[in-house]
Amino acid sequence: MRNILAVAGKELRSYFHSPIAYVVLAIYSGLCGFFFYSFVATYIVQVFRMMEMGNMGGAAPNINEYIVRALFEGVLTVVLLLLIPLITMRLFAEEKRSGTIELLLTSPLTDFQIIAGKFLGALGLYIVMMIITYIYIAMLFVYGNPSGLPLIANALGLLLFGAGLLALGMWISSFTKNQIIAAAVSWGVFLLLYVGNWVSAYSSSTVGQVFSYISLTTHFDNFAKGVIDLKDVVYYASVIVIGVFLTSRSLEALKGRP
Repeated sequence: MRNILAVAGKELRSYFHSPIAYVVLAIYSGLCGFFFYSFVATYIVQVFRMMEMGNMGGAAPNINEYIVRALFEGVLTVVLLLLIPLITMRLFAEEKRSGTIELLLTSPLTDFQIIAGKFLGALGLYIVMMIITYIYIAMLFVYGNPSGLPLIANALGLLLFGAGLLALGMWISSFTKNQIIAAAVSWGVFLLLYVGNWVSAYSSSTVGQVFSYISLTTHFDNFAKGVIDLKDVVYYASVIVIGVFLTSRSLEALKGRP
């Protein structure tokens, strides 16, 4: 475990020793803040309209539905599709480009320790992004009364969603020494996984059901509603395991290369 944490710490520090972390965090915080403000403003307008129409005797619009769910499911998942490849593109591609991959693979570390360490380092940066998200969400408790329990499911879903993308992006990064290629391929793969459930709109065949099941959005929907379903947790955990496993196979292939 000590070796894994050492690799993770080195990876996390390397993010902040380069512009990548600052660019990603700046873009994410800016976009997250803009959309959060937009959804809050829309919610307030809706409340005032109800007051003007004399409908405040009924239940007020649900903050979790109007703001939190709209922010998580409608916007942040798309933003993450664009930004996570910027985090994962360097994990192995940079090692190949700089020629340090041979030193890494011949070090006393096992393949699993290398992969797990790099994954945790990238996950650390992603968790910083999540903290930024919940700084905005915390403002709702200052000026409103959102339900706290659904936010736990929202946080778990966002963590698993991002971790799954990080694992797949790490695997893609192990194919090339060019970070731009790694990012571009990751964007394409992530986008296909994101829109996979669109097939179910015009096909009820087995292929359509498979595409719908493997879609990232299919399994994020319950989390966005504030519901933790075991099958969704298992899905994202499986994506993480598959990404780590495929990365290990890719490293084994590199070792066997003359």
